[in-house]
Amino acid sequence: MITLLDYGAGNVRSVINAIEKLGERITVVTTGRDILDAEKLVFPGVGNFGSMMRILRQKQFVQPLLGYLGSGRPFLGICVGMQVLFEGSDEAPEEKGLGILPGWVKRFDVDLAVPHIGWNGINVKQPTDLFYGLDGDEKFYFVHSYHAVADDPASVLTTTDYGYPFVSAVQKNRIQGTQFHPEKSGASGLAVLENFIRKDRQVAIPGKCPSPTRLAKRIIACLDVRANDQGDLVVTKGDQYDVRAAGSVRNLGKPVELAGRYFEEGADEVTFLNITGFRDFPLEDMPMIQVLKETSKNVFVPLTIGGGIRDFTDNNGRAYTALQVAAEYFRSGADKVSIGSDAVYIVEEYLKSGRRTGQSAIEQIAAVYGNQAVVISIDPRRIYVDAPDQTPHATVETAIPGPRGQRYCWFQCTVKGGREGREVDAATLAQTCEQLGAGEILLNCIDRDGTNLGFDIELINAVKQAVTIPVIASSGAGCEAHFAEVFANTDVESALAAGIFHRREVPISAVKAYLKGKVEIRL
Repeated sequence: MITLLDYGAGNVRSVINAIEKLGERITVVTTGRDILDAEKLVFPGVGNFGSMMRILRQKQFVQPLLGYLGSGRPFLGICVGMQVLFEGSDEAPEEKGLGILPGWVKRFDVDLAVPHIGWNGINVKQPTDLFYGLDGDEKFYFVHSYHAVADDPASVLTTTDYGYPFVSAVQKNRIQGTQFHPEKSGASGLAVLENFIRKDRQVAIPGKCPSPTRLAKRIIACLDVRANDQGDLVVTKGDQYDVRAAGSVRNLGKPVELAGRYFEEGADEVTFLNITGFRDFPLEDMPMIQVLKETSKNVFVPLTIGGGIRDFTDNNGRAYTALQVAAEYFRSGADKVSIGSDAVYIVEEYLKSGRRTGQSAIEQIAAVYGNQAVVISIDPRRIYVDAPDQTPHATVETAIPGPRGQRYCWFQCTVKGGREGREVDAATLAQTCEQLGAGEILLNCIDRDGTNLGFDIELINAVKQAVTIPVIASSGAGCEAHFAEVFANTDVESALAAGIFHRREVPISAVKAYLKGKVEIRL
């Protein structure tokens, strides 16, 4: 029996699903007594360190947790659930950690995108049963802006390189913790969880640990989900955001089945974009909730959900905040939420006032779940001008002239599925959203959507140079070479595609085979 400490924040459903997938029964903590009575305790901490500690105190879990950790029974902390073992964190210096391990949690100080998001390797420093049966060259999924600095080298189980080596797993007697998410790390992550559960594994150091480790470029499958004309929930794909062909919504498959297929094919992440409102339902009955719950039972890579992350009132008159919507998605299996049109409106208001209110969806969600949980989906299009002084927006000199031969353009953000342009450019939007707490940019391109002409390199570089957070390139992929091109000519951390994957024109496995030896990837 595994006891799971769910303090009420983040995606714990995937941990539950992973453990149950391994055939183990699981019970969820409701009282401090449950912690003290546990045989094996898993703490999947997700989100902000300070928020987590405050909730642990409010629920009166701190002392029972300390009692359990002092008992010598097995413990596995995941992500912030590992960081809590240390004395404190720069993320919330006013909040004390549990102090089981001497050291402090510090923010990354690197000339790389932060958060550190994606699949990276581990270098195992001491014998352990946690990696039994693994070669050591596997990659695991990380998503964090802060990392532990251990004062006692004996507690360091693994290190991972991101600008410099950082502690990516710890071990002290039967207390173990991983900065990476085993429940989101595919077969390798499931093996780690099984090794913790069984505790009959041999102790060793895997023989193929890389030094240094390298962060992989991510290949992401995107599923645009909406109701078709018959009311069925389907995956569709548009051309310049038009999802209809011959008068009917394109039906490219069922979302749960397609997500499962992409997991088996090697997708590093799966993104769901809800492109209809679904606003007549009570929150708990919204169709995408069930999609996430069913998908997370068998898909053990990160899941992002976008569309409708905003305040709304259902048909019963009950009002929900964007934070409540996000929370329900996280509880249903999502790891990140993506905010689209509402991000444009938020930025417009911020640019008018110059003040953070703390009340926007971006700020509220980031404050509770961490900035790594907030993705901004940007839908820009080119606006051509004859000269930079014809617009107040930042322009680029383009190699793709406009219809009248214009050599300059700016990238206008749009809302409402690309139907309405706004007076804010993509770089400004991305930069402002980063300031408000976003942790990643999903950069679409209306001009390239459905064209199979390749990613818009000029757009991507304009946005990437404006931010310090990771950027996902999207729109335009038509062949394997387009993925190599975007990684060669920009610094993006990942690339996303939809239609070519749905129609099996270019399988994910073919993309990775083509990229092997050209860029670092997860095989």
